[in-house]
Amino acid sequence: MVIVGITGTLGAGKGTVVDYLVQHFQFRHFSVRDYLWNEVRARDLPLNRDSLTAVANDLRATHSPSFIVDELYKIASAQPQNAIIESIRTVGEIDSLSKKGTFLLLAVDADPKIRYERVVLRNSETDHISYETFWANEQREMSSGDVNKQNLGACIQKADYVLLNNGNQEELYRQVNEIINKYL
Repeated sequence: MVIVGITGTLGAGKGTVVDYLVQHFQFRHFSVRDYLWNEVRARDLPLNRDSLTAVANDLRATHSPSFIVDELYKIASAQPQNAIIESIRTVGEIDSLSKKGTFLLLAVDADPKIRYERVVLRNSETDHISYETFWANEQREMSSGDVNKQNLGACIQKADYVLLNNGNQEELYRQVNEIINKYL
């Protein structure tokens, strides 16, 4: 079983990579965001990015820095099929998954203005924000000295491959194909 972890900046195209891997390589998808939405709802908190972040940080502080992805990995490993765990946000998550067999970490990035335009277009619950809020959210998640909090900068640095997604989907898919075909 190959586990692909997906990390990257806000609006860079992580979901596009996930969809492509699911459709073209039959990976199963396990979403940290979906896991957290369920926790946010169970705690009867507002459905927004701040609640997602607070719940994630609380779960990691209470259990372990890798708790969320470890829970998703348990589900994934019950039916050994290539799987994607998206979205990796801490070094502890990377370290834990690295010990569980064949693990590949992909980071997705793009120019901030392009990413903001994508965020506005996707129009999810957490995407109704100004550019300033978008940028502040990203900066808050980019680094932390607390192992239980988001540290996208360190995750991107630890990635096996960084996909630059400033172009069209076909260019992104070409990058994904080149990488995934080495592992399958």
